[in-house]
Amino acid sequence: MNVHQAIREAAQRLSATSDTARLDAELLMAHALGTSRSDLLMKYMRDEAPASFGGYVERRSANEPVAHILGRQEFFGLDFVVTKDTLIPRGDSETIVQAALDHARLNARVLDMGTGSGALLLAFLSARPVATGIGIDISSAALAVAQGNSETLGLQDRAEFRVTSWLDDGWADDLGKFDLILCNPPYVEDDAQLDPDVRDFEPASALFAGPEGLDDYRAIVPDLGKLFLPDGIAVLEIGWKQANAVSAIARESGFGTELRRDLAGRPRALILR
Repeated sequence: MNVHQAIREAAQRLSATSDTARLDAELLMAHALGTSRSDLLMKYMRDEAPASFGGYVERRSANEPVAHILGRQEFFGLDFVVTKDTLIPRGDSETIVQAALDHARLNARVLDMGTGSGALLLAFLSARPVATGIGIDISSAALAVAQGNSETLGLQDRAEFRVTSWLDDGWADDLGKFDLILCNPPYVEDDAQLDPDVRDFEPASALFAGPEGLDDYRAIVPDLGKLFLPDGIAVLEIGWKQANAVSAIARESGFGTELRRDLAGRPRALILR
């Protein structure tokens, strides 16, 4: 079977579990061939399909995310290693980075809360060559991934990572102050029905935040003011139904808010001042 035929059959099989079956099949085939998707489509479609492709399709048909099979995910034009210990960076979250770039100073000192793979912090730093930052996370395994990504991207001299939980008393005492705070906290309701590729493969501690999905906002927002340098801002990712609720939490702590929408037009980020 050649590559074209194998992709077609895989896409038919994956259509039962994926809304992007053809794309998934092409990405998995490119991975099996050790090439890019664009080169796959231009150069390899008549070649014999590699034996490893079938195993990748089997894993995807069991709902394992493509990013986990590939071991990486593109975000803001950069390539990030991802594992089961981190959330997979998604295009919607690029809204957070863009909002930060629109508002933060060029030499900003940045705090990324719940850094995971380091995607938000490292994407910002890559676009701001004199900015520096700290990424915190409760998971040492996630921080190891973030540290590795910083080294691959050549940003290790400007990014520091620390095991920290914002649920602990005094968690921010030794961090200093920041021009910019980024945060993609857990914000999924405990009883939410998630797709199997999220529910079964991504870390629950980075997803769920109480019955309304608001527990972490209530813990984080009151502490933000004492972390700001003059004219500092925070950019928080939110669920698309949470703009009013998180804005109310922010107002209770004395913040004004500005809403940003993602490319689909859904509420995605709140800028706090």
